[in-house]
This record gives sequence, structure tokens and C-alpha cells, in this order.
Amino acid sequence: MNSRPGNPTKIVIRSSTLLFCGVVLIQLFVAQIDAQRSTSRWQTLNGDAPLVIARGGFSGLFPDSSLAAYQFAMQASLADVILWCDVQLTKDEVGICFPDLNLANASNIQDVYSTRRKSYRVNGVTTQGWFPIDFSLTELQNVSLIRGIFSRSERFDGSGFAILTIQDVNTQLLPKGFWLNVQHDAFYEQQNLSMSSFLLSVSRTVSIDFISSPEVNFFRKIAGRFGRNGPSFVFQFLRKEDFEPTMNRTYGSILSNLTFVKTFASGILVPKSYILPIDEEQYLVPHTSLVQDAHKAGLQVYVSGFANDVDIAYNYSWDPVSEYLSFVDNGDFSVDGVLSDFPITASATVDCFSHIGRNATKQVDFLVISKNGASGDYPGCTDVAYENAIKDGADVIDCSVQMSSDGIPFCLSSINLGDSTTVTQTLYSNRSTPVPEISSVAGIYTFSLTWPEIQNLTPAISNPYFRVYRISRNPKEKNSGTLISLSQFLDLAKNYTSLSGVLISVENAAYLREKQGLDVVQAVLDTLTKTGYNNGTTTTKVMIQSTNSSVLVDFRKQIKYETVYKIEETISNIHDYAIEDIKKFANAVVINKDSVFPNSESFLTKQTNVVERLKKSQLTVYVELFRNEFVSQPYDFFADATVEINTYISGAGVSGTITEFPFTAARYKRNRCLGRKEIPPYMLPIQPGGLLAIMNPLALPPAQAPNPVFVDDDVTEPPLPPVVTKAPTSTPGTPSIIAEAPSGQTRLKLSLPLSVFFLSLLLL
Repeated sequence: MNSRPGNPTKIVIRSSTLLFCGVVLIQLFVAQIDAQRSTSRWQTLNGDAPLVIARGGFSGLFPDSSLAAYQFAMQASLADVILWCDVQLTKDEVGICFPDLNLANASNIQDVYSTRRKSYRVNGVTTQGWFPIDFSLTELQNVSLIRGIFSRSERFDGSGFAILTIQDVNTQLLPKGFWLNVQHDAFYEQQNLSMSSFLLSVSRTVSIDFISSPEVNFFRKIAGRFGRNGPSFVFQFLRKEDFEPTMNRTYGSILSNLTFVKTFASGILVPKSYILPIDEEQYLVPHTSLVQDAHKAGLQVYVSGFANDVDIAYNYSWDPVSEYLSFVDNGDFSVDGVLSDFPITASATVDCFSHIGRNATKQVDFLVISKNGASGDYPGCTDVAYENAIKDGADVIDCSVQMSSDGIPFCLSSINLGDSTTVTQTLYSNRSTPVPEISSVAGIYTFSLTWPEIQNLTPAISNPYFRVYRISRNPKEKNSGTLISLSQFLDLAKNYTSLSGVLISVENAAYLREKQGLDVVQAVLDTLTKTGYNNGTTTTKVMIQSTNSSVLVDFRKQIKYETVYKIEETISNIHDYAIEDIKKFANAVVINKDSVFPNSESFLTKQTNVVERLKKSQLTVYVELFRNEFVSQPYDFFADATVEINTYISGAGVSGTITEFPFTAARYKRNRCLGRKEIPPYMLPIQPGGLLAIMNPLALPPAQAPNPVFVDDDVTEPPLPPVVTKAPTSTPGTPSIIAEAPSGQTRLKLSLPLSVFFLSLLLL
């Protein structure tokens, strides 16, 4: 149903939007706090901190230019956030905020006025669509805003968000900064509508701080008409190969004459690639001199194209904060402002993460535990993954122990070599075997190869989101590094005083003892002794982790290391008896993220009391698995791994994060905003369920069945079986010396030389 002005449905939806911004997300959206910006001098033109410009409000989540998007941006960002409006004109010469000249690109207009599509020439190109010049404001009141980028959530498309006028945004929101962008002045002029006259008229009642346009003639028309205290004029550059429509010159050629731009503008707005180009492989190349050149010409530099949920250079490890920092705090220059779909991330970057070094004081205490080293950037469990995890600030590095056929314990993320190496492309591919105790599909298992054979394998980086989303990790390093033994891992850890400990994960111990004759528990204990971890020669703490209580019980019988029990299942609660059982053999518990904040179709629904109950029983709680890729996070975290980490640490109170990107978690510990008396809104934890509260009830994701409760029967296991001596087996491709006779009796299968020897004896 299309809501109209006065329709009760739309009134309810608007009321819920206001409730959302004022009450529902209460932990995040408290009364606006004036941000205590850094006093360090910035390398901007005027030395002030860069501006955060919210493109269409918080358009990364809500429909662009909707009331909710603008409200959200103001509540979740710096106090002086600038609201951006792409100005379009209706046929009755009303200025509206809409992100595109074609209304079909971010509204439901084609459903409302299906027969009113038209064609116009726009910058010399015939374009079909629904254009604002064909509709009055009254007609557009029947149209609702929807997402303009279809990869984003559709859950807010049915919320009835109205198209807003310039005056609506000004009077309802009272923004501290208002930026109007004029995309197509020449087009409107061709239709006998004057954008410049409209802006002059509206400026009498609306405070306009910035006006931008990609058309030179537009600035010539408005030059001198706003007076000395008028808005700042910013020339917008499009792609370098595109032609500026009023001069018939490419933007690239205009860029070479910044003194000309200075004659009509005080600033420029450029795509990110103008400053930090990316090569064909999606890696950064050295930055250009544009910012310094523009500043020398007296021009401020604003940068467009920032969004958390799009591909960025591999150099940033899928971390949007790192990308922002490369533009605002790289040591060589700082841009004067960033145009962002996710202003919460831009605000936190400018105010919390700029001008802090790796040795800055930690503002919050929790353990950053690696997952297979820095496995988000390098093949997991390799020397380079561990070395970079340490460099990135991990407190604890981890080793998932596997066993080779000759009894050498080593680090690898999976017992199946095919999961993290290129073994299937080698001569060992014929060693694939089914092991139903481990997996329903056949694999090439670590116990099928000797350690020398495994050492010669090429490691492979994990790409958990490639198959579905085509998201890759650091292709240049996809096969870097060398697999290392547990002994090498422990020796490496001893060399770094920055590490507080190591975490050794032991799985499949019962199977290895019974079926392969390999004692992984004893192998770990022997290696710890050999490397000096139980004789006082190192202060590095040892943590032993397993999903099997029997493994941890076995370790506790032999030596008093800190033991960590991992609960693989997603749980909604945990019984007291289960907690008491865990305390008998474990000091800490690892749970997954959904056991803290369950979600339905990537929207948080609530917070469980699992962490609270475990901590109340004096058990340390670690949570896994944290990743930087935006597709790994529910929408509530705004495609920002830092927001997610903050919610688990500051909101849920967990004691450590297990992460494939330790740099992101380690940097979070040092952010200056956590050390303030009043925490700014962009560094407060998210309230789960807040986004669901403002959705149209018809758009809510389906209710999920409750996750199971963890009980004592889930903890109790029989003791580990004894080691069963394994009968010698042949390596595939090697002739066996034992074969089965037709009668079922064992017979010897002799080699040719030996057969000839015995035959010669019989003939003597």
C-alpha cells in the first residue's frame, strides 16, 4: 500500500522513527555529546579537524535522504556533522533531497506512477526514467524512498519514508551544517527551471553552508549573488575521463589547472582515487600530490566514495577505519572532509583513532587472541601469519595442533590439509580418504603425510566469503609463508615480550589415539617441556583449549596450565550444573558471537545472559570469531568491525576477542574516546533489537527458533581412550608386503630379488 499524507500508517511509521532516534537505541543514541576533538594540529588547509559529511544522512543503512537517515546521522556522528542533500527540482519548482535525477533509482515511483516514464537528454545522453520535473511535490507525497543500492538491506524499503524538501530537512532537523549538491544544473536550465534562482530564494530561510556542483557554468551564474557570508562553493570532480558538460573538457584536464578552479570555488570534491589510486589488482599505489597542490592553491579538499560495504584496497584488510586514516592522518597530508554513507565510522576515525600511535596508552583491557595468526591477511598458521599477528598487537597467538603420520605436532587450522593448503594440486592428492568420525566428505588428512611431506606443501589463505560474495583476501600473499611445527611456534612466541601468552587448541584427540596411534596430548606436553614452558625459563602464559572436556581433564591431571573450554554450539543459556562441571576442568570458556547476540537474517534480536552467568561464576569469557569483512557482521554494526568489537567489549563485557584480524582489535584498545569521562555516541555499544523496533512489522525478518540451552550432559564425556598401536600401513602408491590369500590366510608378497634368492636355495 502506498501511504499518502495524513494516512495513519505513515504517521505511525514516522513516529516510530523519532522514537528510534530518541529512545529505542538508547545505548547508542543518547543526547548528543559535543565531541572532544583532538587538539593536535591537522594537516588540513586551515588546521582544523576534517569534516564528516553524511551523504544523504546515514544512507548506508536507511534510504538515502530519508528523515531516518538524517536523524540517525546526527545522533551517531560528530556534533558538527554536515548533512548532504542532492538537490532536485519538481515541476512546481520545489527543491527536494533525492540522490539521483532518475527517481526510480531510490524510490517506489514506478509502482505508483507506472505509466509516467519519460525520456530526456541528460548531458547529451538519452535517458529513460521518472524525472522530478514531471511531478509536483503533492504527487511525490505518494512516493516512498527505498534503498538505492540493492546489495543493502531491503528491510527498510517498506517503512514509508517520505521524500523531503530542503525546508523539511532544515526545520525538522536544524542541522549544524547543510551541504547542497547540484548535480544537473544544465539539465534543469534546458527545462526552463533555474537552480540558481531556487537556491538564492531558499537561502533566505535556510542556512546553507556548502554548495557543490560538477558544472563550471553553475558557479559562474551564482558568483557574487550570495554575499560575503554565503555558502562555500565546492567544485565536484567526476571521473577523470568524463567530460564537464558546460566546458567540454575532461575533469582530468581541469584538474591540471587548480588556479582556474580557485577563481570560482573555495574547495574541490574528488573521488578517492584522485588521491590514493588503486592498481588493477586492487592494491594502493603511492598517493598523488593533489592534496598538497590544492592546499597550495588555497583550495580545501573533500573526498567522496566512502562506504563501509563496498570493496576497498586490499591494503586496508577490509577495515574502513584504516581507509579513513589513510586520508586524514597519514603523516603527509589530511583532506579537509570526507563524504560518507556511514558517518559513524568517519566520526570515530577522526575523533577517536587519529593521532594515536601503536604505543599509545591502552584505554580498555581485554585479550586480543589471534585465530591462526593474522589469518585475515596471510595463510593461517604460517610463520608470516604469526609474525604479523604479533606486529599487529595480538596479546595471545594460537596454534591449532595437528599430528603428522610420524608423530610431529604442528600448527594448522584444520586436520584436513585441503582446507588450508594446495595439497589437492600435488602428488599427494591420491591420499584422500573418508574418515566418517571427522567429516562426511573425504579429505587428505594430516595423519596421512609425514612432517617432511607436509613442510613441502604450499599454504593457502582462507577465503570464507569468496564463494557467495566473491570477496577475496590479500591475493598477493595468498600462498605466502611456511607451515611450522608446534616447537617452532613456541620458540617464536618466546622471542616477543609483547605477547602475554599462547593458546594451544587440541581436537580429535580420541580419534587420533584409537585409530591412528597418535597421542596429541602427550605430544603437546612433551613439546612444552622441550621448549622450556614448564620449567620457568619463560613467563609466557600457556592456555590449552578444546571442545572436549576429556582433553582438558587429561591435561589438568598432568600439569596446571590454564585451560579453556570451547562451546561450539550456539546457545541461548547455560545451566548452573553445566557451569559447575566446566569449572572442574576449565578456567575460561570460548563461545561464539551468536551465543551473546543472536540475530535473525543479520539483525540483532536481543542479548543473552550467557556471558553474565559465566563471569558471575568466575569463568573468563572469550568470544569468536571476529572478522573485518562487512558481510560477517549483522547490519546493527554498520559494516564496521570496530563497532562490533566495541559492542562485545563495552556492551557485553567479554574478556577477549578471537580474531583473524588482530590489528583491528588491538587498535580499538588504544582509541582515545574510551578514556573520556563522557563517551561520544559513536563509541557507545549498540543496543540489540533497536533496528527491528523501527521496521514496518510486515518487513520484519522471521522469528528464529530459540537456540538450545547448554546443560551438564553436554559437558560430560568419557575419559580419553588409551593409545592403540597402529599396525603399519603402506603409503598409497607403494606396494604392500602383506596381502590376503584367497583362503583368508595371510601370505607374503615377496619382491622379485628375494623370490629368486629362495628359489636358488631350493635348487641346491
